[in-house]
Amino acid sequence: MPSTTSLPKQGHGKQSAAAPDDAQSKAQNIQIHLRKIPLFANLTDEEMGKVKVNLRIKRFARHETIIQKGSAGDSLLFLLSGKLQVVDVTEDGRIIGLRMLSEGDFFGEIAVIQSSTRSASVISTSEALVAFMPGDIAMHLFMHSPSVARHMLCRLAAKIQQDSQFRTLLSIHNAPKRIYAFLEMIKERKGGNLEVIENVPTHQDIASIINTSRETVTRTLLVLVQQGVIQKDLRRLIIRKPETLKKLAQGDAH
Repeated sequence: MPSTTSLPKQGHGKQSAAAPDDAQSKAQNIQIHLRKIPLFANLTDEEMGKVKVNLRIKRFARHETIIQKGSAGDSLLFLLSGKLQVVDVTEDGRIIGLRMLSEGDFFGEIAVIQSSTRSASVISTSEALVAFMPGDIAMHLFMHSPSVARHMLCRLAAKIQQDSQFRTLLSIHNAPKRIYAFLEMIKERKGGNLEVIENVPTHQDIASIINTSRETVTRTLLVLVQQGVIQKDLRRLIIRKPETLKKLAQGDAH
């Protein structure tokens, strides 16, 4: 079972007599993490204080289940650190990857809004720190905080667009081309116009997401490295030839 750490209530948090400085440092670190979550970016200090006292923080090891399909949608979740994957399970037991979640993302909002059960499962692809907010608190923010409501609408629109892109990706019959398209979809632009993929999923995770074999993923990425299109750097990939990768994803490169 994942360990649980509750955020201290402002003015009433109990600190360990042996290490009060550690407890205070942990609270400060968590607040910094929360301020990095786009949904909370424009909350007042008072609103943020109310958010903090109602959050539960859980740490998950790699390949643990954060939420299970069919379970009660009684909380809104936030990824504070690590990587998560939204998955579904077919009738024959195969796991189908639906999307990846990155630090700062929130999820589980549909079940909260509709007071329904979860429509998919979420598993950790790395060690992860996740915050759980009770559904009634989340709904209060949705209805009474204009900045939260606006961000929620933008998020839902982006999710619809992403799901559409993912369905298009899965319709590609050529497996290497699906891999190229997947890399294009998850890459990010960093400072200096550098395009990277942080915390790269394992080859097996990528294979599950795009419905191919781990061997195909390994072979395709190796060719990209040999051609100088990508460069491996610890847990990230650096896209050295963005235009080439784009052409490969579109089927224009030979």
